[in-house]
Amino acid sequence: MAKVSRSPGYVYVASSWRNNFHGEVVATLHNAGIEAYDFKTVPTAFSWDHVGLAHANGLTTRNPTLAEYFTGIEHPRALEGFNSDFNAMQRADAVVLVLPCNRSAHLELGWAVGQGKRTAVVFDNEDDVVPELMYRMVDFMTSSLTDLLRWLGATDNSSQSGKE
Repeated sequence: MAKVSRSPGYVYVASSWRNNFHGEVVATLHNAGIEAYDFKTVPTAFSWDHVGLAHANGLTTRNPTLAEYFTGIEHPRALEGFNSDFNAMQRADAVVLVLPCNRSAHLELGWAVGQGKRTAVVFDNEDDVVPELMYRMVDFMTSSLTDLLRWLGATDNSSQSGKE
């Protein structure tokens, strides 16, 4: 199930804005000398509130209408954010999905599987797993950042042990 090859030159890290573990994964990859795309820190980082569409995830009390969504997704700022993320996905040697996350990150992972890129799912814990049958498509699954680095063909160069 696990494709192992040379250390990737570039990793796309897919997750959710609400996922705090995502930053630890990106930092661990950087500390190991792996360039990783962090959608949260790039200059084109996109949030729905940039186009007036905060949604009911604790930020507002209602989701947008379909008409509002169709307008928002065509906004130049949404197109800029999409192009930044998609260009990074195309450039990536590997795509790592960090759980928990929602639809966009899963769509990114599915696209990467279809493109034949190396793919991994990183679980945020071992004690409260939401089973997903289609994760069988990915090359590697773990909750250990050390194991992720090993699978990627790198070693952890940080003084922190990372999440094991």
